[in-house]
Amino acid sequence: MVQKLDDTARAGLATALPAWRLAEGRDAITRGFRFRDFSEAWGFMTRVALLAETQDHHPEWSNVWNRVEILLSTHDAGGLSERDLRLAKAIDALV
Repeated sequence: MVQKLDDTARAGLATALPAWRLAEGRDAITRGFRFRDFSEAWGFMTRVALLAETQDHHPEWSNVWNRVEILLSTHDAGGLSERDLRLAKAIDALV
């Protein structure tokens, strides 16, 4: 079973993932991305989907034209877990 992040791990979120922020009203992290156009945004989403599948993690996200919003939370843990941090770091490596 996946465990929620403890207080020590949560305290280091801003340093470990500076581009991500805590989602308001949710035990999750979120980040927005902007691209040149829809095609570039869609390509990014495809790469993230392949990453997420290999990590057995599936983000909540939305796409409007050149913008992609991603929210990460581990439903099995009932909130943020190490699984979310691992996927966020992998996503950051794509951009």
